[in-house]
Amino acid sequence: MDKQTFWKLIGTARAEAAQDLVAERAAALLARLPEAEIAGAQQVLWDLLAESYRSPLWAAAYVINGGCSDDGFDYFRGWLLTQGQDAFESALADPDSLASHPAVREAARDGLELADEEALSIAWTAYETATGRELPADSFTISYPPLDPAWDFDFDDTGETTARLPRLSALFD
Repeated sequence: MDKQTFWKLIGTARAEAAQDLVAERAAALLARLPEAEIAGAQQVLWDLLAESYRSPLWAAAYVINGGCSDDGFDYFRGWLLTQGQDAFESALADPDSLASHPAVREAARDGLELADEEALSIAWTAYETATGRELPADSFTISYPPLDPAWDFDFDDTGETTARLPRLSALFD
């Protein structure tokens, strides 16, 4: 499986399921594919998680969710994956652009947290559904890049987050 195939899978799941069921639908769709392709999807997912392991996005998640632990950042990025390729790539290019995302605006209005832990196990779930076995541990690797030292500040510093993420900061003020 490659990135484009993975994004098509997410796009189909988004078209066929309510937002809170995208990960579940993606796993069901993936379970229909050959075993090797299902296992390959896990590597693509982890590669995307590694690609999105960035301090500016973590700061955005912190503002949006009113705090963001290590696990919370994983779950936020899981949610971001379920938003589709365009939203994912836009957020990586400019995390402050999330201020215009409808779900982020709704979260600001209603005090919701944006997280999807289930999205992190799309391939695990699909593999188990298709084979009755757990995904082999050697079917993927993950290596997170170092975080940007220019963003090594306390995300509770509202002056700093407002300067760097003005639209999100205004939305969640």
